[in-house]
Amino acid sequence: MAVADRIVITGVGLTSPNGNSLPEFRKNLLDGVSGVSSMETRFMGKVHAGICDFDEQRHQSKKERRRGTRAGAISIFCANEAVISAGLDLEKLDRARVGTFVGITEHGTVETENEIDAIRQYDYDTKFWSHHHNPRTVANNPAGEVTVNMKLPGPHYTIGAACAAGNAGLIQGVQMLRLAEVDVALAGGVSEAIHSFGIFASFASQDALAQHSDPTKACRPFDKARDGIVVSEGGCLYVLERLDDAKKRGATIIAEVAGYAMNSDANDPVLPDPVRIAECIMLAIERAGIEPGDVNIVSTHATATEMGDVQETAALRQVFGDFPNVHVNNTKSFIGHAMGAAGALELAGNLGSFDDGVVHATINLDDQDPRCEVRNLVANQPREIGKVNYILNNSFGMLGINSAVIVRPFDG
Repeated sequence: MAVADRIVITGVGLTSPNGNSLPEFRKNLLDGVSGVSSMETRFMGKVHAGICDFDEQRHQSKKERRRGTRAGAISIFCANEAVISAGLDLEKLDRARVGTFVGITEHGTVETENEIDAIRQYDYDTKFWSHHHNPRTVANNPAGEVTVNMKLPGPHYTIGAACAAGNAGLIQGVQMLRLAEVDVALAGGVSEAIHSFGIFASFASQDALAQHSDPTKACRPFDKARDGIVVSEGGCLYVLERLDDAKKRGATIIAEVAGYAMNSDANDPVLPDPVRIAECIMLAIERAGIEPGDVNIVSTHATATEMGDVQETAALRQVFGDFPNVHVNNTKSFIGHAMGAAGALELAGNLGSFDDGVVHATINLDDQDPRCEVRNLVANQPREIGKVNYILNNSFGMLGINSAVIVRPFDG
């Protein structure tokens, strides 16, 4: 199968803190609706978080949910919704040719913390430790739960790529299609991060948890008053197909994957390197066969940490300079940082621009940090820009993992 095979998106299934379908998610982004609220977490009390509210039993039974995980429930919901969105009839497919590739930041900490919290009440007697613990915590769990739920005997695995995992899952799906290992890929990323005390505690110990009297204003990328991350959960899985296969079955094509790249900073565990980020973006642009000025929307990774935002915008200035048609936005300002799901959700939130020509805003940007200066940063109100030809989606993670995905509208 030639590497030049064109890969298209034909379905999207998602749950986010401000929407459980692509149309609802897009509408809330354009309407400026934040999904961030507050919740209680053990040992820490109230924290700001992006919490998803979807029907866990829409595609699985109560018993199946009880045996599984929150990340698995999110994955099952997104995978089934993506298949419905794509109009796929699994009964007419060779299920062994459907692959499931789910990006994650971490997995298993939630279940381990819960079991330890429970067993300590019984003097650590192991008979009170769940026999479901091992299948719940193995690294392939979220993707594996999808295959069990949907009876898909094709290849599955999770991709541990820190907060670049949403992009990484999608990229893996593209590659497996081009290698002819699968005919359909369910690909993207998920996160159950808000259910882990350890994640909140670690960010708190770094003074990196956002604080604000109004949770909807807590996530403030690029703003002088930004003070850290809002931890969120969520998921977004795409149905990916080779173009010829999608056309043959008369599928509605949402977008085409034009280019992608991943690289590593090979430098600092947490501080992004703008030089390596710029190299990753440029590699994706080169693979798409375009120039930097051809990109119309740059969906930023910016998490509202002080230096993370500074380093990313430095890379953007290096790549895009003063190109007048390049517009920049951020989705985390609406939903917080959905970790392994972030890249996949942020790309999804921008796909509607191909139809309406509108760039959704970055909200909570009242006083832009001059160190984060970039041309055409869309702040607080959506901006109509007309025809959108290319969207570039940035997603980076700890240990210096960088990713960029470029999509375009299907042109026939």
